[in-house]
Amino acid sequence: MTTHLPPYWLRDNCPCAECRDQRNGQKLFQITDLPADLAVAAHTEIGGNLEVLWSDGHRSRYPLEWLERDADGDGRTEAEKRLWVAADFRHGIPEAQWAAYLADPAEQAAVLGAVRRSGFAVLRGVPAVERQVLKVAETFGYVRVTNYGELFDVRVEPDPNNLAFTSAAIAPHSDNPYRDPVPTLQLLHCLENSATGGDSGLVDGFKAAALLREEAPADFAVLTRTPVPFVFRDRGTELRADRPLIEVDALGRIREVRFNNRSISTLRAPAEELDAFYAAYRRFAAITLRPALQLEFRLDRGDCLIFDNVRLLHARTAFEQDGSRHLQGCYADLDSLSSTLAVLERRSAALDAIAELFAGEGAGEYLGEAVTMAEHMLQAGALAQAAGAAPELVAAALLHDVGHFQGTLHGRDLMQGQDNRHSDTGAAWLAQWFGPEVTEPVRLHVAAKRYLCAVEPGYRERLSEASEYTLQVQGGPMGEEQAAAFAALPGAADAVAVRRWDEQAKEADAATPGFEHFRPLLAALMR
Repeated sequence: MTTHLPPYWLRDNCPCAECRDQRNGQKLFQITDLPADLAVAAHTEIGGNLEVLWSDGHRSRYPLEWLERDADGDGRTEAEKRLWVAADFRHGIPEAQWAAYLADPAEQAAVLGAVRRSGFAVLRGVPAVERQVLKVAETFGYVRVTNYGELFDVRVEPDPNNLAFTSAAIAPHSDNPYRDPVPTLQLLHCLENSATGGDSGLVDGFKAAALLREEAPADFAVLTRTPVPFVFRDRGTELRADRPLIEVDALGRIREVRFNNRSISTLRAPAEELDAFYAAYRRFAAITLRPALQLEFRLDRGDCLIFDNVRLLHARTAFEQDGSRHLQGCYADLDSLSSTLAVLERRSAALDAIAELFAGEGAGEYLGEAVTMAEHMLQAGALAQAAGAAPELVAAALLHDVGHFQGTLHGRDLMQGQDNRHSDTGAAWLAQWFGPEVTEPVRLHVAAKRYLCAVEPGYRERLSEASEYTLQVQGGPMGEEQAAAFAALPGAADAVAVRRWDEQAKEADAATPGFEHFRPLLAALMR
């Protein structure tokens, strides 16, 4: 395995706590800190991991699955997009209801994923009130303030400083190409659209650029290497950015399109270069106007369009001033959207892992009780919810016994007379995603049983046979000093509450919601 991996690459990617901050993954060393003669002294494969002993004595462990993974990117180039033509959406465009988007992390991830892959999505039923577009942007990132302010109104203005603020048709274009960096996302929220006309249009600029590369590679090359002066000026603003119409990365993949004929200023170059540029520019512009690439739809009151401003070109048909057309817009950035999407996907993967434990090993017996492990934990969560407990306590009750699961966690050896410390194991595992408001009641729920047996008359007598047995394995009732120390802990009361639900959650055939019922609650609590 290590013979084909450069030692500095391998060591630079060591994931251990000595090399990386475990909270954020940032490296704790400089590349120059590594010895000049760094080499692998020994290596072995154990349990799906490659373990490496280095020549300087350091030890590293790498998951084999991670080592074998293909190269990935930042999601910004054509390689990671779905390039499209209008007919690809004949069955409907990416859309979701605002209420569902807010309530369901999976729905939010689907919307943001559509923006990332296809370049756009529409939220329906967004309250048609002033400044609501800012709240939409804040669900996934931050508003980008420009010379137009934190938001702008798209309607007919008496003294417009931009063609967008008239009733004229607008050809496919990207916004703010004269900025560096350009706002990479745009949102348009419809407050009113009763005018005749004024339909919205989108063109996949990456698809148009890919067609240019296929049909006229020389023209494509011209547009990727010619810096174009984009300029905007009014009474209070003077902006300029010199960038190519089509920007590619170091591997030649399309990464950004800036296209706005209204903002291209005077290009200065030798005559033959100008001839080549204008021939390529005209060819590219003609491609963007092909009907097959034009996706048209109408934004109605309450609709909010989110789209990638360095990929998609947006347009508008002319409209009559026989009714009101009022959109509010703002800018944001793709990095924040991508960050939010990555966190949602990370949380979803974690919830999938927990769900698999419930569905798999959770079907197994629970310490001799009349319920399975999953039924026990689901009952505990349901009891907490029925009692009106705070979400974090519902989560703690639901997850309190994850430390009993084998493989991923520890093992169920309590009934063989060995304390598996499942409360500590479970809390440590859950700490990957949940804060102490969830993990502390889990960590302390065994201690809470020992505490209650010491201080509450009659509590011990109500324990099931299995619970009485495990009480002895776990240390028996607390002594007076131990009980006093436990009661003084900040999380003691919550742990006691979880413990009571734990003891009650052993009813055979009790009607209990499944894991999916609790999934949104868990997702909202995850870090």
